[in-house]
Amino acid sequence: MGTLPFLPVSMAGFSTDADNAYNAEEITGNMAAELLPGTAGKSIIGQYGSWAASLVGDPAPLSFRHDDWSDLDQWKVTAGRKLLESVAPPPAGAVPEVTVERQYNYDGLEIEELSWHLPYGRSTKAILLKPQGANGPLPAILGLHDHGGNKYLGKRKITRVSADTPGFVLDHQEKSYEGLAWANEAARRGYVVLVHDTFAFASRRILYGDIDGIEWGPCNVDGKSDADPENPANIALYNTWAGEHENIMSKTLFCAGTTWPGVFLAEDMKAVDILCNRKDVDAARIGCGGLSGGGLRTVYLGGADPRIKCAVCVGFMSTWNDFLLNKSYTHTWMTYTPLLPRYMDFPEILGIRAPLPTLVLNNSDDDLYTLPEMQRADRILKEVYTKAGANGRYNARFYPGPHKFDRQMQQDAFAWFDRWLQV
Repeated sequence: MGTLPFLPVSMAGFSTDADNAYNAEEITGNMAAELLPGTAGKSIIGQYGSWAASLVGDPAPLSFRHDDWSDLDQWKVTAGRKLLESVAPPPAGAVPEVTVERQYNYDGLEIEELSWHLPYGRSTKAILLKPQGANGPLPAILGLHDHGGNKYLGKRKITRVSADTPGFVLDHQEKSYEGLAWANEAARRGYVVLVHDTFAFASRRILYGDIDGIEWGPCNVDGKSDADPENPANIALYNTWAGEHENIMSKTLFCAGTTWPGVFLAEDMKAVDILCNRKDVDAARIGCGGLSGGGLRTVYLGGADPRIKCAVCVGFMSTWNDFLLNKSYTHTWMTYTPLLPRYMDFPEILGIRAPLPTLVLNNSDDDLYTLPEMQRADRILKEVYTKAGANGRYNARFYPGPHKFDRQMQQDAFAWFDRWLQV
């Protein structure tokens, strides 16, 4: 991948004295550590839960909460290096050339339909929105679309560019966003907002005709390739298959020496490159955010790329222990980075960005997580930011209700972006 501008090492050279200090003997020695509260007894893996939870101590070796770390900058370099080593983002090439496919105005916004090519897969399609007639450079937000069990859709989940928006898109926005296209709402407040399809979604999804060696089953409607793809019944069939296919895709990525979070990170960082290269964008004022799968992407991108000056993670914050003991079955394969939990807890991935501003929005009745572990994740991030001398730059809020990014949450997210990016 070459030398990253924000880390003083190449992707090929991760081993350092600090890394070597945390050897396998020390890590496995944590098996004898006292069990964390609530880990004894039953779990989603039966009696093995308490044993599995004991394999990593708390705090883990590369947690900034660990007594071994007092220098924030030194920790950020070491933890950031380990994060990149673990997620193993694939090479994504130079900054891609962007094609503007269409330009038009809609509902007070200037819209650009964009595309670019990465070294693998079909071209990435994206939507860029900004206030009509605005003079740049403006602050920018990379809008990260959700998973939502729907790989047929990507950028359309959080944008609206026509009065003829299909009903199945409006249904998704109603369920997850209280009827709003939040990227449009953000753009109206004075931002350039870029929303791109990411790996295995929408323009980057796997098409029927590309598969060989396994059966599609009922997805291959009438024996035709991508027959009537906008038919909601066919979309439902596709999404069912694509969800089951995650097992194969994730195993394949592991065999290729990368991870799903690594592919996300590589593609999202290219989108940041594209924003930084635009004349209408102030590259020093770029934020990112998203719900659910978009919150997951915010965790990894916000932790890895310091060009993200403000991050808002919505509906995706808990602990590795919560996934391990309680909730891994509720989550996509896209969540997991093998071996990374040995070094840091899940919220501490996002914590690598300290002292940069970070907001986490949770739903108290979100059945993807347990409330105690969401609260514990909040305490972890508070401790990281407090130790970093940046108390006022981290905040977490809990809202009643299930998994969502509703109007009140959006208003609070936009206010956070305004506070740190509208300067």
